[in-house]
Amino acid sequence: MLSRFKNPTVIQFTLFISVFYVVVFNIPFFRIVQTGIAKQGEVDPLFIATLPVFLILAFSFLFSLFSFKYLLKPFFICLTLLSSSVFFAALQYGVVFDYGMIENAVQTNSAEASTYINLSSVVNFLFTGLLPSYAICKLNIRYKPVIKELLYKFAFMLLMLVGIGVIGFFYYQNYVSFGRNNDELKRFIIPTYVLGSIVNYTNTNYLQTPLEYKQIGLDAVNVTKDTNKKPNLVVMVLGETARAMNYEYYGYDKPTNTYTKPYGLTAFMNTTSCGTATAVSVPCMFSKMTRKDYDAREAKAQDGVMDVLQHGGIQLLWLDNDSGCKGVCNRVPHLIVKLDSYPKLCNGHNCLDQVLLNELDKALAELKDQDSLLVLHIMGSHGPTYYLRYPEEHRTFTPDCQRSDIQNCSNEALMNNYDNTILYTDYILAQVVEKLIDQQERFDTGMIYVSDHGESLGEKGMYLHGAPYAIAPDEQTHVPMLTWFSDDFASENSLDMTCLRKKARVGGFSHDNIFDSLLGIMNIKTQVYDKKMDMFSGCRLAN
Repeated sequence: MLSRFKNPTVIQFTLFISVFYVVVFNIPFFRIVQTGIAKQGEVDPLFIATLPVFLILAFSFLFSLFSFKYLLKPFFICLTLLSSSVFFAALQYGVVFDYGMIENAVQTNSAEASTYINLSSVVNFLFTGLLPSYAICKLNIRYKPVIKELLYKFAFMLLMLVGIGVIGFFYYQNYVSFGRNNDELKRFIIPTYVLGSIVNYTNTNYLQTPLEYKQIGLDAVNVTKDTNKKPNLVVMVLGETARAMNYEYYGYDKPTNTYTKPYGLTAFMNTTSCGTATAVSVPCMFSKMTRKDYDAREAKAQDGVMDVLQHGGIQLLWLDNDSGCKGVCNRVPHLIVKLDSYPKLCNGHNCLDQVLLNELDKALAELKDQDSLLVLHIMGSHGPTYYLRYPEEHRTFTPDCQRSDIQNCSNEALMNNYDNTILYTDYILAQVVEKLIDQQERFDTGMIYVSDHGESLGEKGMYLHGAPYAIAPDEQTHVPMLTWFSDDFASENSLDMTCLRKKARVGGFSHDNIFDSLLGIMNIKTQVYDKKMDMFSGCRLAN
């Protein structure tokens, strides 16, 4: 019996590895099954018993397509290493590797990726990735002559299909019903779902013929350039991983907005994101497309709102302390903060957001006297190393969680950790407002803050972000959106602040409104502007 494990035939190897994948890598899948059973109530136990059998049969059939000499070992070693990483993320954080998550992973820089390395992830990779891969490498797999091997393989695959057919014959309706009630099930099947996502991403971004680039808003013109007493200056702070429910402005019971409260910011209620990951939300919110019709390939092949603002003569600058602008700022002036620029604020992997305040000072000193929009892309609350997002002097809520394997922290410590990041972001926003107040002799000033997406902190067994939007919880899709405008800005731009505060309390806005709202508040007239999507338009007296 032992010799079969050391010297298996191709068919035996295929069965062994199929069982391994089902028993180990699909633990997250069976957790979802368990949740579905509890939610549904009465479920045929024999049907549930067929689920692992069905997966083993299906994997055996699919894996047979790749179990050929010279291909078998490299393919399954690579697949096992990939599946090990996906398994850990799904098991510990509830992460789903759909198209958006693959895109986010591809665009993640090394500094950001290193934050996910901790003792738990290393141990997991060792025992479910490296050791099984080493075993595969050392196996002495027995191959039959080519024709005989193909006949055996064909018979084996046919037998697997017969088994799947038998299960389907008796339990088809159960599978359809249970699957319909638990749509997220298929997203946790490892490795098929992640492979499908990788194929989809590769096809979309590397195999399809690139779309012809389309410029929009070439007719853009600044209608108040020569009428206002002073030029407008708006700073947009683009947040990272901030969820609305941890903001004092939205009813949270901890003082997470202490710094900005004296400035009378306007909080827009019930604001939703375009995606649950930076790679999706950022290009989406700056594009003309709404979340429902957003297509990443099309968005990359046409101008966004930054380009249209530039067409209209607005002075632009994008300052980045996060993982880049995801293509949004490629055609406008931009700066990504270098890790060695501020030794006291950077640790070699990332920098505290205070570096952007220093860069903002430089930018303000160099601005020409014309209407301007500056974007500060902050690191904000990016996890799992929340404790690295705020300095010691801003470690207000304790005990906090000084580690990256956040699933092993107490709920109190993890929440304090995250709340410290929110409070530190609030400090950054307050400093931005102070700097804008200091600029009021030169400019009429305003600030807009919105986060790219939210974050799960253990609710429903989920951590971090990136869940498919269809199943994403509110924690990942409800984001804060705040604004501040000086009295001179409101007066010169006919902005009724009483109306705006009332409109903000009603809320119901989303990232879909960003494109037209930026054009509107910067007084850009163009055919691509939609007044109905401008969240400021109803409170502009001139309108």
